[in-house]
Amino acid sequence: MSFKEYLGYVKKYHPVTKQAELNIEIGEANLMRSRGGFDPKIEVDYDRKKFEGTEYYDRLNATFKIPTWYGIELKANFEQNEGDFINQDETLPTDGLYSAGVSVSVGQGLWINERMATLRKAKFFRNQTQADRDVEVNEILFQASLAYFDWLQAYKDSQIFGNFLTNAQTRFEGIRQSALSGDIAAIDTVEAKIAVQNRALSLEQAKVRLNNRALELSNFLWIGDNIPIELQPNVIPDNNPEADIDYALEIPENPLDGFILEEHPKLRSLGFKIDGLEVDRRLKANKLLPQIDLEYNFLTETPEVIRSFETQEYKGGVKFRFPLFLRKERGDLRLSKFKLREARFEFDNTEIQIQNKIQALYTELASFENQNQLILDIVTNYARLLRAEERKFSFGESSLFLINSRESALIDAELKQNEVQNKYFGTKAKLFNSMAINPEGL
Repeated sequence: MSFKEYLGYVKKYHPVTKQAELNIEIGEANLMRSRGGFDPKIEVDYDRKKFEGTEYYDRLNATFKIPTWYGIELKANFEQNEGDFINQDETLPTDGLYSAGVSVSVGQGLWINERMATLRKAKFFRNQTQADRDVEVNEILFQASLAYFDWLQAYKDSQIFGNFLTNAQTRFEGIRQSALSGDIAAIDTVEAKIAVQNRALSLEQAKVRLNNRALELSNFLWIGDNIPIELQPNVIPDNNPEADIDYALEIPENPLDGFILEEHPKLRSLGFKIDGLEVDRRLKANKLLPQIDLEYNFLTETPEVIRSFETQEYKGGVKFRFPLFLRKERGDLRLSKFKLREARFEFDNTEIQIQNKIQALYTELASFENQNQLILDIVTNYARLLRAEERKFSFGESSLFLINSRESALIDAELKQNEVQNKYFGTKAKLFNSMAINPEGL
């Protein structure tokens, strides 16, 4: 199973990635709900009272309202009142009275109000959920990558012990035959047998580690509708996934090459959070203004005749409200400013942390490239020493003890090589995580 194929399954089927996509739908639903504050409304109020043959009142009031952006509301109304006990100011023409007008807030609520603020914050929240989705998907792909690299290291370790067990068994058979023919002492077979047993023990331990890493990898493997799958023993990792890793994780080759720090999903999320808090601050500042609501409505009995709407036939009003001390409003404004400052501090701190971490990881990657070359040379030289010792042993100029020592040193070097490679791949995954990349090619 290649690394890219594996990450493709994780991104497509893992429950966390589906949950991240669900958050975007939540943001869209929240935006739709906020837009509902500007939906036109029809209101009908009908009351009637009739008792012992007397019609006390029959009131009908139907209104159609259209809220608009800047604290302005358009309104059309129809009223019809009848009855023996209606108030004098409720007396209307027999066919009812029509009105059309507008209400506007000229103080508090003109430039921003609860309805406008809610919609703006909902838009920022939707964008924030998209950025957060990228962060969440990146995090699960990062954890899945580390699990793959650990599985790869455990697989390579088990291969090493398997190969050296085969070599030890072959060597033991050769020494046993030489002992039977009297060419060497029989005690030499004991040391060869111990070497076989040590290699077998190391292989068994490596198999246990491989099985555990495979189970850890299975935590990230899902198919279909939330169906977990378990990695089968016949599935093996790609022995040399280095080229596949850069392609799958979409890591740029040079520090910040083509990478715009401001487009980092974490910073984008914090930026949208700041935008939402700025809207909240403006709303709180607007609360310091007096509430002045004006309303004016043309009145007519014949709405189908446009010229029947005359300025001298109207219904209007003014509403004024202003707290004397504004302690609640001033307190809310101060709190909103503190939250905004806190969010900006968090943004600045996160930005410098991300930048420094990315640069440090690129430096670490350069070091691991050198370490990989060094450990490769070390393994090559240890293998050369082992072959030379085995050749000398075949001429009777060496001992089994020296061969085992050379072989143990080679095993340690190859295991170290796997460990360094694992750290190198892990650093690539950390770079991917630090950049919060959401790969499009998976």
